[in-house]
Amino acid sequence: MKNHRYKIRAYFSTVLAVAFSALMSVSASGADVDKALDASANKTAAAKASQQRIDSVSDQTSDLFQDFKQVNKQVEGLQVYNAQLEAQIAHQQQTMADLEASIENAAVMERQITPLTLKMIHSLEQFISLDIPFLLDERHQRVAHLRENLSRADLSAAEKFRQVLEAYKIESEYGTRIDSYTDMVTVGSQDREVNILRVGRIALMYQTSDQKVTGAWDQKTKQWVVLEDSDYRSAVAKGIRMAKKQVAVDILSLPIQAPEVAR
Repeated sequence: MKNHRYKIRAYFSTVLAVAFSALMSVSASGADVDKALDASANKTAAAKASQQRIDSVSDQTSDLFQDFKQVNKQVEGLQVYNAQLEAQIAHQQQTMADLEASIENAAVMERQITPLTLKMIHSLEQFISLDIPFLLDERHQRVAHLRENLSRADLSAAEKFRQVLEAYKIESEYGTRIDSYTDMVTVGSQDREVNILRVGRIALMYQTSDQKVTGAWDQKTKQWVVLEDSDYRSAVAKGIRMAKKQVAVDILSLPIQAPEVAR
């Protein structure tokens, strides 16, 4: 009987030992699972952090690439702009060189213009003295004004030369116009105010206001000559009215001297 109880106790002890061993094994397996889960969670967290870093680096790389493209466009634009500026600078340098050459030439021309201007004024004065005597006061005053301007420091040589050319232009236009004005002429032995008729440079005549005396300038003898023909009297009177635009332009029969043959 004692042996039987002993065996039961021994068996129960064995069962307890096995159960305890199994329980310990299960406990050990649960700890491993927890470790495995913790490791997996850590790996997942690490992978997530890595992915976040990868995404951040990718975004930064994309931003840098966009910045690079923008900067590259700016560089290309600056290269085109610099090329244009270089062309402009080259053109400006050429212009400066041309201006310097022009200034040097202008200085030479200015030294040459002054004596030429003086010579032209002298020639103009001689021409007026040899021409038929119309508007003498006006024409002589114009020449005197040109001579006065030669000594003016506030006028450039070019301006003085331009004024001389303008005077020549006026003299040239006298030869293409018909004109009438009043002037003093010696008729007989006394000076009288008469109406002057000038037809270019081919005829210069006068007529008293009462139309009783008509005369013409004789370029050969350099004096006024009284015209006896009554036809000239009416023609000169009509010419005066034409010059004053009182009648329409018409053909006139006037005393015109034949031109001399140049020798």
